[in-house]
Amino acid sequence: MEILKNPDVARVFDAYPKIIRKKLLYVRQLILESAAESAGVNRLEETLKWGAPSYLTGIGSTIRVGWKESVPDQYALYFHCQTSLVSTFKALYGDLFKFEGDRAIIFGENDEISIDELKHCISLSLTYHRIKHLPMLGA
Repeated sequence: MEILKNPDVARVFDAYPKIIRKKLLYVRQLILESAAESAGVNRLEETLKWGAPSYLTGIGSTIRVGWKESVPDQYALYFHCQTSLVSTFKALYGDLFKFEGDRAIIFGENDEISIDELKHCISLSLTYHRIKHLPMLGA
């Protein structure tokens, strides 16, 4: 799988507080692994959208990762709010994750991450345009 990297992304990660940076770099690694494991994903672009590290494929919906100074002990994965992604995640994993409306999965800096379930959510997003017609995105 081809990964297209943008050097500006590394600078954004470097600007995050140390603890949050470590958490977000771990989430980044999960995104890279999920992309490599997702059928049909041949290329992943790492770029900036709205100043946040973002991940795109030709067959999926954009995933952004980020942190806000206004909520310093949280970080998040953001998804396009006009998709059925987060509503599907809630139906599948509502007991495992915290959500912000129809746009994000939110983590506290001390939260344990359910890795397999999060990678499943990431994979659904990275392949969304191929599966959006399926009930529960084919999950």
